Amino acid sequence: MSATDRRWTDRGQAIGHGVTWLARWSTRLALVAIGAYLLGLLIGKLWVVVMPVLLGLLITTVLWPPARWLRAKGLPPALAASIVLLLGLGVLGGMIALISSSIASGADDIADSATEALGQARQWVSGPPLNLGDGQFDGLIQKGVQQLQASIGSIANSLLTGVGTVTSGVVTGLVALLLAFFFVKDGPRFIPWLRALVGERAGGHLAIVLDRVWGTLGDFIRTQAIVSLFDAVLIGLGLVFLGVPLAVPLAALTFLGGFIPIVGAFIAGAMAVLVALVSNGFTAAVIMLVVVVAVQQIEGNVLQPILQSRSLKLHAAVVLLAVTAGSSLYGIAGAFLAVPVVATAAVVARYLGEVVDARLAPAAEAAPEAVDHEVPVTPAKAGEEPASGK
Repeated sequence: MSATDRRWTDRGQAIGHGVTWLARWSTRLALVAIGAYLLGLLIGKLWVVVMPVLLGLLITTVLWPPARWLRAKGLPPALAASIVLLLGLGVLGGMIALISSSIASGADDIADSATEALGQARQWVSGPPLNLGDGQFDGLIQKGVQQLQASIGSIANSLLTGVGTVTSGVVTGLVALLLAFFFVKDGPRFIPWLRALVGERAGGHLAIVLDRVWGTLGDFIRTQAIVSLFDAVLIGLGLVFLGVPLAVPLAALTFLGGFIPIVGAFIAGAMAVLVALVSNGFTAAVIMLVVVVAVQQIEGNVLQPILQSRSLKLHAAVVLLAVTAGSSLYGIAGAFLAVPVVATAAVVARYLGEVVDARLAPAAEAAPEAVDHEVPVTPAKAGEEPASGK
C-alpha cells in the first residue's frame, strides 16, 4: 500500500502522519534556505571575482556568433576570438568617438545658448512674481558660491570615492574582456571537459542545462538591445522635433546607457533635458523632460517586462521583482544581472521538473489504475538520461 493510498484507522494516526510530513518538508526547506543564504554570503565575499565572470559571459554571448562563423571558415580559435574582440572594441570606440566629436563641435553653440539662457533667467527673476533686482540676484549667486566653498571637503571626499569606484569599474571591465576572450576561444571545450570530469550520466544533464542557460543569456542581451534601441529612437525623435542640437550623439548615448540599469537611462535623459534647456529654452526642456519620463516609464514598466518575460519565459511580475531585489542587494550591477540570474534559475527548475516527470511517466503508464500497491521505479529507468543529452 502506497503512502498516498494508505487508509488510517485512527484519526490521531492520520494527523500525526500529516504533522510528520510537514516537519520533514519544513526541515528540508530550512536547509535549502540556509544553503542559499551561505551561497549569497560567499558570492558577496567573492564579488570582485564573480562580477567579471558574469560580465565576461554576457560579452561572450555577443561575440560568439561571429566567432563561430569565422571558425567555420577555418580560422584558428585564438585568431577568431581576437578578431571579434578587437572589432567589438572598435565599434564601441567608434561610437564613443562619434559622441565626443559631435559634442566638441557643438560645444561653442551650447555655451552661447547657455549664456543666453542665463541672461533670460536673470531677466525672469527680476520681474513678477519674484521681483529680484540685480543686486539680489548676484547675492543669491554669491551665497551659492559660499555654500559650495563650505562643502568643498565633503565634495572632495565624494570625488575621491567616485574616482575609486570608476577605477574599480575599469579594472573589472578589463578583466571581463580578457575572460570573454578566453570564453570565446576555449568555450567549446568546456562541455566535453565537464562530462569527462563528472561522468557521462551527470554530464549529460549538465550539458543540456548549460546549453539552455546559454540560449537564455543570448535572449537577454538581444532583448536589452531592443529596449535600448526603443529608448534611443524615441528620445532622438523628440530631440529632432524640438530642434535640439546634438540629437544624434545624445540618442547614441541613450542606447549605450540602456545597458546600465537605472543610472544609464537617468544620465542620458538628464543630459538630453539639460541640452534642451541651455539651447532651446525652458519650454523645450519641459517638453523634453515629459518625453524622457514617458519613454522611460513605457520602457521600464511595459516594454522591458513584456519582452523579457516572453524571451526568457518569465512572468513580467517576476522580472520586476528580480530587478528590485537585485538593485537592493547589489546596487546597479545587481539590477543588471538579476534578470539573467533568475532566468537561469528558472531554466534549471524547469529541467528538474522534466526529469521528475520522465521518471514518473513509466510508473504511471505501467499501472494507471493501481490503488492498493506501489509500483517501484527500476534503477535503469531512474537513471536514464533524456535523448537530447546523449
